[in-house]
Amino acid sequence: MTPVQKLVGLVVLIVVLMAGAAGVTWQVQDWRMGKKLAEQASLHKDDLATISNAAANQVRTEQDKRLATEQALATSDQQHTKEISDAQRNQARLRDRLATSDLRLSVLLDATDPASGCNVPSAPGAVGVVHAVRRAQLDPAHAQRILAITSDGDRGLIALRACQAYVRVVSGSRLRGGQASEPPMPEAPEQH
Repeated sequence: MTPVQKLVGLVVLIVVLMAGAAGVTWQVQDWRMGKKLAEQASLHKDDLATISNAAANQVRTEQDKRLATEQALATSDQQHTKEISDAQRNQARLRDRLATSDLRLSVLLDATDPASGCNVPSAPGAVGVVHAVRRAQLDPAHAQRILAITSDGDRGLIALRACQAYVRVVSGSRLRGGQASEPPMPEAPEQH
């Protein structure tokens, strides 16, 4: 072998060894990067699972809140409907009693007012139970009108309480245990 051939052989051998070393280096790099990518993929998968679980829990919590709100609103609506029905029944009963003369509305008179000019006797009659108080009976038609006005007022107060209850439920104060005081229910007219 001539020295040129030996030199060419040596150069080829060096090139082959360098190419092999580079291939092995690339293979090692590929293994390292593959391992890192697999670790990152695993961490990403764990992060996605955590995020998915948190989102599912949040959706479940919001659905529970919505269901509780819907139930509270349904209960409030039932109570409002019952109050309206009771008020209408009471008003109808009072109207019937006024119409049949079973009930008469009367008003107190100020005995010290000289402008009243009403000479109603202060002594009770045979059918009255009020003693020593001057009263005047109202005409049944006027009593019916007064009853209609109070009926409208009662329905308005019931509707107002229903609206207030709705706002409390929707705003969440009722779910957190906060209860606002409700206005008192108006009483039926004095019966005499």
